[in-house]
Amino acid sequence: MIYIHIPFCKQACNYCDFHFATSKRYIEDLQKALLKEIRLRRDEIPDQISSIYFGGGTPSLLSDKQLSEILETIHSNFNVQPDAEITLEANPDDLNINYLKEIKNIGINRLSIGIQSFRERDLQFMNRAHSANEAANCTLLAADAGFKNMSVDLIYAIPGLSDEEWEQNIQIAAGLPINHLSCYALTVEEKTPLAKQIKTGVAAAPEEDRAVSQFKILQTCSSALGYTHYEISNLAKPGFEAQHNSSYWSGKEYLGIGPSAHSFSKNLRRVNIPNNQKYISSLRDGDCLHETEIIDKKTRFHELILTGFRTSQGVSLQEITQLSSEYLNYFKSRIENHPLRKFISIEDDHVKLSPEKWLLADGIASDFFY
Repeated sequence: MIYIHIPFCKQACNYCDFHFATSKRYIEDLQKALLKEIRLRRDEIPDQISSIYFGGGTPSLLSDKQLSEILETIHSNFNVQPDAEITLEANPDDLNINYLKEIKNIGINRLSIGIQSFRERDLQFMNRAHSANEAANCTLLAADAGFKNMSVDLIYAIPGLSDEEWEQNIQIAAGLPINHLSCYALTVEEKTPLAKQIKTGVAAAPEEDRAVSQFKILQTCSSALGYTHYEISNLAKPGFEAQHNSSYWSGKEYLGIGPSAHSFSKNLRRVNIPNNQKYISSLRDGDCLHETEIIDKKTRFHELILTGFRTSQGVSLQEITQLSSEYLNYFKSRIENHPLRKFISIEDDHVKLSPEKWLLADGIASDFFY
Protein backbone atom coordinates (compact mmCIF):
# COMPACT_ATOMS: atom_id res chain seq x y z
CA MET A 1 0.00 0.00 0.00
CA ILE A 2 1.16 3.51 -0.78
CA TYR A 3 -0.35 6.69 0.64
CA ILE A 4 0.42 10.08 -0.96
CA HIS A 5 -0.31 13.17 1.13
CA ILE A 6 -1.24 16.28 -0.86
CA PRO A 7 -1.14 19.14 1.71
CA PHE A 8 -3.15 21.85 -0.04
CA CYS A 9 -6.73 23.11 0.33
CA LYS A 10 -8.71 26.02 -1.14
CA GLN A 11 -9.82 27.03 2.33
CA ALA A 12 -9.75 25.69 5.89
CA CYS A 13 -12.75 23.72 7.13
CA ASN A 14 -13.43 24.78 10.70
CA TYR A 15 -13.14 21.26 12.17
CA CYS A 16 -10.01 20.01 10.36
CA ASP A 17 -6.67 19.42 12.12
CA PHE A 18 -4.90 17.59 9.26
CA HIS A 19 -1.70 19.04 7.83
CA PHE A 20 -2.44 21.37 4.90
CA ALA A 21 -1.80 24.86 3.52
CA THR A 22 -4.27 27.16 1.79
CA SER A 23 -1.53 28.69 -0.36
CA LYS A 24 -0.50 26.76 -3.48
CA ARG A 25 2.74 28.70 -3.72
CA TYR A 26 4.96 25.65 -3.24
CA ILE A 27 2.89 23.12 -5.17
CA GLU A 28 5.41 22.66 -8.01
CA ASP A 29 8.32 22.29 -5.58
CA LEU A 30 6.34 19.83 -3.50
CA GLN A 31 5.53 17.79 -6.61
CA LYS A 32 9.26 17.40 -7.30
CA ALA A 33 9.89 16.46 -3.68
CA LEU A 34 7.17 13.80 -3.75
CA LEU A 35 8.70 12.22 -6.85
CA LYS A 36 12.13 12.17 -5.25
CA GLU A 37 10.84 10.59 -2.05
CA ILE A 38 9.08 7.87 -4.07
CA ARG A 39 12.34 7.04 -5.84
CA LEU A 40 14.40 7.13 -2.63
CA ARG A 41 12.08 4.69 -0.83
CA ARG A 42 11.54 2.19 -3.62
CA ASP A 43 13.04 -0.70 -1.63
CA GLU A 44 10.98 -0.26 1.56
CA ILE A 45 7.93 -2.20 0.35
CA PRO A 46 9.08 -5.30 -1.57
CA ASP A 47 5.61 -6.82 -1.95
CA GLN A 48 3.18 -6.06 -4.74
CA ILE A 49 1.29 -2.81 -4.24
CA SER A 50 -2.42 -3.54 -3.96
CA SER A 51 -3.61 0.03 -3.37
CA ILE A 52 -2.54 3.64 -3.90
CA TYR A 53 -4.35 6.40 -2.04
CA PHE A 54 -4.10 10.15 -2.67
CA GLY A 55 -5.19 11.89 0.55
CA GLY A 56 -4.88 15.33 2.03
CA GLY A 57 -5.56 18.13 2.08
CA THR A 58 -7.32 18.13 -1.24
CA PRO A 59 -5.61 15.95 -3.87
CA SER A 60 -8.16 17.02 -6.50
CA LEU A 61 -6.37 20.38 -6.58
CA LEU A 62 -3.62 18.65 -8.57
CA SER A 63 -3.95 18.56 -12.34
CA ASP A 64 -4.33 15.30 -14.20
CA LYS A 65 -0.75 15.78 -15.48
CA GLN A 66 0.61 16.12 -11.94
CA LEU A 67 -1.30 13.06 -10.76
CA SER A 68 -0.16 11.12 -13.82
CA GLU A 69 3.47 11.97 -13.13
CA ILE A 70 3.16 10.67 -9.57
CA LEU A 71 1.49 7.45 -10.72
CA GLU A 72 4.08 6.90 -13.45
CA THR A 73 6.87 7.29 -10.89
CA ILE A 74 5.20 4.80 -8.55
CA HIS A 75 4.77 2.28 -11.38
CA SER A 76 8.42 2.75 -12.36
CA ASN A 77 9.70 2.08 -8.85
CA PHE A 78 7.24 -0.42 -7.38
CA ASN A 79 5.52 -3.62 -8.43
CA VAL A 80 1.90 -2.45 -8.70
CA GLN A 81 -0.84 -5.03 -9.16
CA PRO A 82 -2.74 -4.63 -12.45
CA ASP A 83 -6.03 -4.40 -10.56
CA ALA A 84 -4.75 -2.16 -7.76
CA GLU A 85 -7.29 0.12 -6.10
CA ILE A 86 -6.22 3.72 -6.85
CA THR A 87 -8.21 6.27 -4.85
CA LEU A 88 -8.31 10.04 -5.14
CA GLU A 89 -9.84 12.13 -2.36
CA ALA A 90 -11.75 14.96 -4.01
CA ASN A 91 -13.95 17.92 -3.21
CA PRO A 92 -17.20 18.36 -5.16
CA ASP A 93 -16.27 21.80 -6.50
CA ASP A 94 -13.18 20.37 -8.25
CA LEU A 95 -15.08 17.70 -10.18
CA ASN A 96 -16.08 18.83 -13.65
CA ILE A 97 -16.67 16.30 -16.41
CA ASN A 98 -13.39 16.99 -18.27
CA TYR A 99 -11.28 16.60 -15.15
CA LEU A 100 -13.10 13.40 -14.20
CA LYS A 101 -12.50 11.85 -17.62
CA GLU A 102 -8.84 12.86 -17.52
CA ILE A 103 -8.10 11.37 -14.10
CA LYS A 104 -9.93 8.19 -15.02
CA ASN A 105 -7.78 7.87 -18.14
CA ILE A 106 -4.56 8.04 -16.10
CA GLY A 107 -5.62 5.19 -13.81
CA ILE A 108 -7.64 6.64 -10.94
CA ASN A 109 -10.38 4.03 -10.42
CA ARG A 110 -11.94 5.07 -7.12
CA LEU A 111 -13.12 8.42 -5.76
CA SER A 112 -13.56 9.42 -2.13
CA ILE A 113 -15.60 12.62 -2.24
CA GLY A 114 -15.75 15.00 0.73
CA ILE A 115 -19.43 15.91 0.56
CA GLN A 116 -19.98 16.06 4.36
CA SER A 117 -23.60 17.23 4.01
CA PHE A 118 -26.26 17.89 1.39
CA ARG A 119 -27.57 20.84 3.42
CA GLU A 120 -26.36 24.36 2.62
CA ARG A 121 -26.57 25.43 6.26
CA ASP A 122 -24.23 22.65 7.38
CA LEU A 123 -21.72 23.36 4.63
CA GLN A 124 -21.60 27.03 5.57
CA PHE A 125 -21.20 26.15 9.25
CA MET A 126 -18.19 23.93 8.43
CA ASN A 127 -16.75 26.49 5.98
CA ARG A 128 -16.81 24.04 3.09
CA ALA A 129 -15.93 25.39 -0.36
CA HIS A 130 -18.74 23.64 -2.25
CA SER A 131 -22.51 24.11 -2.36
CA ALA A 132 -25.30 21.65 -1.65
CA ASN A 133 -26.07 21.52 -5.37
CA GLU A 134 -22.47 20.61 -6.19
CA ALA A 135 -22.56 17.95 -3.46
CA ALA A 136 -25.28 16.00 -5.22
CA ASN A 137 -24.28 16.66 -8.83
CA CYS A 138 -20.61 15.66 -8.60
CA THR A 139 -21.41 11.96 -8.19
CA LEU A 140 -23.65 12.05 -11.27
CA LEU A 141 -20.84 13.65 -13.27
CA ALA A 142 -18.40 11.01 -12.00
CA ALA A 143 -20.75 8.23 -13.05
CA ASP A 144 -21.05 9.81 -16.50
CA ALA A 145 -17.23 9.83 -16.69
CA GLY A 146 -17.21 6.08 -16.06
CA PHE A 147 -16.45 5.82 -12.35
CA LYS A 148 -18.07 2.75 -10.83
CA ASN A 149 -16.38 2.81 -7.41
CA MET A 150 -17.24 5.90 -5.38
CA SER A 151 -17.33 6.74 -1.69
CA VAL A 152 -18.68 9.88 -0.05
CA ASP A 153 -17.93 11.34 3.37
CA LEU A 154 -20.78 12.53 5.57
CA ILE A 155 -20.65 14.18 9.00
CA TYR A 156 -23.30 13.84 11.69
CA ALA A 157 -23.85 15.53 15.06
CA ILE A 158 -23.42 18.93 13.44
CA PRO A 159 -24.99 21.57 15.71
CA GLY A 160 -28.52 22.23 14.46
CA LEU A 161 -28.71 19.03 12.39
CA SER A 162 -31.85 17.19 13.49
CA ASP A 163 -32.23 13.41 13.42
CA GLU A 164 -34.71 13.76 10.57
CA GLU A 165 -32.30 15.90 8.56
CA TRP A 166 -29.48 13.42 9.16
CA GLU A 167 -31.67 10.58 7.91
CA GLN A 168 -32.45 12.68 4.82
CA ASN A 169 -28.71 13.06 4.17
CA ILE A 170 -28.33 9.26 4.27
CA GLN A 171 -31.31 8.78 1.97
CA ILE A 172 -29.97 11.32 -0.54
CA ALA A 173 -26.59 9.57 -0.59
CA ALA A 174 -28.28 6.21 -1.09
CA GLY A 175 -30.09 7.55 -4.14
CA LEU A 176 -26.83 8.53 -5.84
CA PRO A 177 -24.55 6.22 -7.89
CA ILE A 178 -22.21 5.48 -4.98
CA ASN A 179 -21.35 2.24 -3.21
CA HIS A 180 -19.47 3.32 -0.10
CA LEU A 181 -20.12 5.70 2.79
CA SER A 182 -17.68 7.07 5.36
CA CYS A 183 -19.65 8.71 8.18
CA TYR A 184 -18.06 10.54 11.09
CA ALA A 185 -19.36 12.35 14.15
CA LEU A 186 -18.25 15.96 14.23
CA THR A 187 -15.44 16.20 16.77
CA VAL A 188 -13.77 19.29 18.19
CA GLU A 189 -9.99 19.12 17.84
CA GLU A 190 -7.71 21.50 19.70
CA LYS A 191 -6.34 24.50 17.81
CA THR A 192 -9.01 24.34 15.09
CA PRO A 193 -11.26 27.28 14.16
CA LEU A 194 -14.24 25.29 15.48
CA ALA A 195 -12.62 24.93 18.90
CA LYS A 196 -12.08 28.70 19.02
CA GLN A 197 -15.64 29.40 17.84
CA ILE A 198 -17.08 27.21 20.58
CA LYS A 199 -14.81 28.73 23.23
CA THR A 200 -15.86 32.26 22.27
CA GLY A 201 -19.54 31.37 21.99
CA VAL A 202 -19.75 31.93 18.24
CA ALA A 203 -20.73 28.30 17.61
CA ALA A 204 -22.48 25.62 19.62
CA ALA A 205 -20.64 22.46 20.60
CA PRO A 206 -21.70 19.08 19.19
CA GLU A 207 -24.00 17.19 21.56
CA GLU A 208 -22.96 13.70 22.64
CA ASP A 209 -26.56 12.48 22.88
CA ARG A 210 -27.21 13.69 19.34
CA ALA A 211 -24.13 11.84 18.10
CA VAL A 212 -25.38 8.62 19.69
CA SER A 213 -28.89 8.92 18.25
CA GLN A 214 -27.60 9.75 14.78
CA PHE A 215 -25.11 6.87 14.84
CA LYS A 216 -28.02 4.52 15.59
CA ILE A 217 -29.99 6.07 12.71
CA LEU A 218 -26.99 5.40 10.46
CA GLN A 219 -26.92 1.75 11.52
CA THR A 220 -30.65 1.25 10.93
CA CYS A 221 -30.89 3.13 7.63
CA SER A 222 -27.72 1.74 6.08
CA SER A 223 -28.79 -1.84 6.69
CA ALA A 224 -32.20 -1.21 5.13
CA LEU A 225 -30.52 0.42 2.12
CA GLY A 226 -28.22 -2.55 1.46
CA TYR A 227 -25.00 -1.30 3.04
CA THR A 228 -22.79 -3.49 5.23
CA HIS A 229 -21.43 -1.66 8.26
CA TYR A 230 -17.94 -3.16 8.24
CA GLU A 231 -16.11 -0.58 10.38
CA ILE A 232 -17.44 1.93 12.88
CA SER A 233 -17.27 4.80 10.36
CA ASN A 234 -17.42 2.88 7.07
CA LEU A 235 -20.24 1.18 5.17
CA ALA A 236 -20.25 -0.46 1.76
CA LYS A 237 -22.35 -2.26 -0.77
CA PRO A 238 -21.18 -5.90 -1.09
CA GLY A 239 -17.78 -6.06 -2.77
CA PHE A 240 -17.01 -2.35 -2.43
CA GLU A 241 -15.24 -2.29 0.94
CA ALA A 242 -12.22 0.05 0.80
CA GLN A 243 -9.19 -2.16 0.19
CA HIS A 244 -6.74 0.51 1.29
CA ASN A 245 -8.35 1.33 4.63
CA SER A 246 -9.12 -2.32 5.33
CA SER A 247 -5.41 -3.04 4.97
CA TYR A 248 -4.63 -0.40 7.61
CA TRP A 249 -7.06 -2.00 10.05
CA SER A 250 -5.67 -5.49 9.47
CA GLY A 251 -2.12 -4.33 10.22
CA LYS A 252 -0.54 -4.59 6.77
CA GLU A 253 2.62 -2.64 5.95
CA TYR A 254 2.27 0.66 4.12
CA LEU A 255 4.41 3.46 2.75
CA GLY A 256 3.50 7.11 3.36
CA ILE A 257 4.84 9.75 0.96
CA GLY A 258 4.65 13.49 1.56
CA PRO A 259 4.74 15.89 4.52
CA SER A 260 3.14 14.45 7.69
CA ALA A 261 2.62 11.05 6.00
CA HIS A 262 2.91 7.91 8.17
CA SER A 263 4.56 4.63 7.20
CA PHE A 264 4.52 1.24 8.91
CA SER A 265 6.91 -1.63 8.24
CA LYS A 266 7.74 -4.60 10.46
CA ASN A 267 8.16 -3.04 13.92
CA LEU A 268 8.82 0.55 12.82
CA ARG A 269 6.51 3.51 12.30
CA ARG A 270 7.83 6.53 10.43
CA VAL A 271 6.28 10.02 10.39
CA ASN A 272 7.45 12.60 7.87
CA ILE A 273 7.89 16.19 9.02
CA PRO A 274 4.55 18.09 8.94
CA ASN A 275 5.98 21.21 7.29
CA ASN A 276 5.85 21.76 3.54
CA GLN A 277 8.93 23.98 3.18
CA LYS A 278 11.11 21.85 5.46
CA TYR A 279 9.92 18.72 3.67
CA ILE A 280 10.86 20.23 0.30
CA SER A 281 14.25 21.57 1.41
CA SER A 282 15.24 18.36 3.19
CA LEU A 283 14.60 16.32 0.05
CA ARG A 284 16.71 18.74 -1.95
CA ASP A 285 19.52 17.94 0.49
CA GLY A 286 18.95 14.17 0.60
CA ASP A 287 16.13 12.39 2.40
CA CYS A 288 13.09 14.02 3.98
CA LEU A 289 13.10 14.83 7.66
CA HIS A 290 11.17 12.27 9.69
CA GLU A 291 10.83 10.62 13.05
CA THR A 292 10.72 6.89 13.70
CA GLU A 293 9.10 4.91 16.50
CA ILE A 294 9.80 1.30 17.39
CA ILE A 295 6.55 -0.62 17.85
CA ASP A 296 7.12 -3.17 20.59
CA LYS A 297 4.97 -6.27 21.06
CA LYS A 298 2.83 -4.69 23.78
CA THR A 299 2.01 -1.67 21.61
CA ARG A 300 1.20 -3.95 18.67
CA PHE A 301 -1.07 -6.01 20.92
CA HIS A 302 -2.95 -2.89 21.98
CA GLU A 303 -3.27 -1.68 18.37
CA LEU A 304 -4.68 -5.01 17.21
CA ILE A 305 -7.42 -4.76 19.83
CA LEU A 306 -8.15 -1.08 19.17
CA THR A 307 -8.58 -1.54 15.42
CA GLY A 308 -10.20 -4.99 15.63
CA PHE A 309 -13.01 -3.99 17.98
CA ARG A 310 -13.96 -1.19 15.53
CA THR A 311 -14.55 -3.63 12.65
CA SER A 312 -17.01 -6.36 11.80
CA GLN A 313 -14.07 -8.70 11.23
CA GLY A 314 -12.93 -8.37 14.85
CA VAL A 315 -9.61 -9.09 16.56
CA SER A 316 -7.57 -11.92 15.03
CA LEU A 317 -6.55 -14.46 17.67
CA GLN A 318 -3.99 -15.83 15.24
CA GLU A 319 -2.19 -12.49 15.08
CA ILE A 320 -2.15 -12.23 18.85
CA THR A 321 -0.80 -15.79 19.06
CA GLN A 322 2.05 -14.77 16.74
CA LEU A 323 2.91 -11.95 19.12
CA SER A 324 2.88 -13.99 22.33
CA SER A 325 1.01 -16.91 23.90
CA GLU A 326 1.07 -14.87 27.11
CA TYR A 327 -0.94 -12.08 25.45
CA LEU A 328 -3.35 -14.62 24.00
CA ASN A 329 -4.06 -16.23 27.39
CA TYR A 330 -4.42 -12.82 29.02
CA PHE A 331 -6.81 -11.62 26.30
CA LYS A 332 -9.01 -14.72 26.56
CA SER A 333 -9.20 -14.52 30.34
CA ARG A 334 -10.18 -10.85 30.19
CA ILE A 335 -12.96 -11.69 27.72
CA GLU A 336 -14.53 -14.24 30.06
CA ASN A 337 -14.55 -11.79 32.98
CA HIS A 338 -15.55 -8.61 31.15
CA PRO A 339 -18.80 -6.96 32.35
CA LEU A 340 -19.96 -6.64 28.72
CA ARG A 341 -19.16 -10.27 27.88
CA LYS A 342 -22.57 -10.83 26.29
CA PHE A 343 -21.67 -8.27 23.61
CA ILE A 344 -18.40 -10.02 22.74
CA SER A 345 -18.36 -13.13 20.56
CA ILE A 346 -15.70 -15.48 19.20
CA GLU A 347 -16.24 -16.59 15.61
CA ASP A 348 -13.79 -18.15 13.15
CA ASP A 349 -10.79 -17.36 15.36
CA HIS A 350 -11.82 -13.71 15.67
CA VAL A 351 -13.13 -11.83 18.70
CA LYS A 352 -15.93 -9.45 17.73
CA LEU A 353 -17.65 -6.62 19.54
CA SER A 354 -21.38 -6.27 18.86
CA PRO A 355 -22.05 -3.25 16.59
CA GLU A 356 -24.50 -1.87 19.15
CA LYS A 357 -21.46 -1.20 21.37
CA TRP A 358 -19.18 0.19 18.68
CA LEU A 359 -19.44 3.73 20.01
CA LEU A 360 -17.76 2.40 23.15
CA ALA A 361 -15.16 0.42 21.20
CA ASP A 362 -12.11 2.43 22.19
CA GLY A 363 -12.98 2.38 25.88
CA ILE A 364 -13.77 -1.33 25.83
CA ALA A 365 -10.54 -2.05 23.96
CA SER A 366 -8.56 -0.25 26.67
CA ASP A 367 -10.01 -2.68 29.22
CA PHE A 368 -7.93 -5.37 27.52
CA PHE A 369 -4.60 -3.54 27.52
CA TYR A 370 -1.82 -5.53 29.08
